Amino acid sequence: MTAQSKSAPSLGLSRFVANYGMLGILVLLCILFSILTLQDQYPSGENAANEMLAELPATDSASTGVLIACGDNAQDRLFADALQASLHERGYGVVRVLAGDPSVVRAGLAALGDSAKQIQLIATTQSFAPVVQAIIAQIPSLSSVRVATPPSHRWPTFLLADNVRNVANQITVIAIIAIGMTMVIITAGIDLSVGSLIALSAVVTAWLIGNAGGDNASTWSMLLSGLGGILLCGAIGAFSGLMITRFRIPPFIATLAMMQVAAGVAYIISQGKPIYQIPGGFVLLGRGAEPLLRIPYAVILMIVLYAVAHIVMTRTTLGRYIYAVGGNAEAARLSGVRVGGILLLVYTLCGLLAGLGGVIMASQLKSGAPTYGLTYELYVIAAVVVGGTSLSGGEGRIFGTLIGAFIIAVIQNGMNLTNVETYTQKVVLGLVILGAVLLDRLKQQRFRLRTSHS
Repeated sequence: MTAQSKSAPSLGLSRFVANYGMLGILVLLCILFSILTLQDQYPSGENAANEMLAELPATDSASTGVLIACGDNAQDRLFADALQASLHERGYGVVRVLAGDPSVVRAGLAALGDSAKQIQLIATTQSFAPVVQAIIAQIPSLSSVRVATPPSHRWPTFLLADNVRNVANQITVIAIIAIGMTMVIITAGIDLSVGSLIALSAVVTAWLIGNAGGDNASTWSMLLSGLGGILLCGAIGAFSGLMITRFRIPPFIATLAMMQVAAGVAYIISQGKPIYQIPGGFVLLGRGAEPLLRIPYAVILMIVLYAVAHIVMTRTTLGRYIYAVGGNAEAARLSGVRVGGILLLVYTLCGLLAGLGGVIMASQLKSGAPTYGLTYELYVIAAVVVGGTSLSGGEGRIFGTLIGAFIIAVIQNGMNLTNVETYTQKVVLGLVILGAVLLDRLKQQRFRLRTSHS
């Protein structure tokens, strides 16, 4: 085996670390917040009912009377219905349900205590158990009745399935827009208008739906309204690209101006007020989830878009041209690359994806308001930079951006779970962005030193 073949695996590993080194940071953050949020977890809903069945005493079920006492929220109702059905299947003699606020449960238990028919067990949820115990302590005939709750287990709150889905769903809008921003930054540009484009797309979509029937709008009306918001934002992105390529206006200035224009138009259309005339079916994209794993549809869309963008940037001529323009625009032009066309395309794509983000946000919040997307451009740029894309252009990875977006989401979610105040969170996020940019600069300096030595 030659020295060259021996060094190939190590070269591949070092290249992976260079491209996706932030993945290790993401894993460490997940481990850290998992340790910090490790605590007793109490099941709810149908899971609580299933856990409760294992805790029931091994006695003659036909002679055992069970009362299910719980609150009146959705999860407690699921618990009561599932447990009642399971107890009937197992042949339990008396199974009653008391669901409601503490006063309703108190009245039901008092009536039960005065009757001749007694029960041997009260099944309730962990959160409602203190209420039940306080009530039966005041009813002598029920003081000896056992109160059973679903067993608890120790598990990090951060790693609960609902929390993981929540993290993914919350970062969807930022992550989708970051795809377009990655392409823009790889070309050594910047787009500050994406936050305002979110608001504009949400407002235009809600306004069009309202004019197409409002709460009674058809599915096609909702689809066309969302498409209208996306295309408008794409047109604004194309206009920014035209200003940059045709008139040589710096990207920072051009997109800053369009940020103000888009925000102003959103306020004009909505008259400064949220638009709520949206059918319930419109929330399917933002709040709906596939039934098996309950993965939100918006997250599935995000994954598909990242897969497509990764293929475009790594397997197509267009991707190579985008990297070439960012690496050296003049050399790319002399090689036959239409630099102006590439720049116009990436700014248009960034606008379209910002418009899609606005539609998703309108679906999540079931409204459109000119205040949506405030400071989102900073979070999007932060996700791209933290993911390893160089602000100098010519370097970056699509999946690295996805990792960067999740790093920001995990930091925010972890700090929320550990009760870190909002102002401190802003300080931490600012330091994270500064650290990512500093690493980028140090990496560039190291590259220049190697180049000069060679």
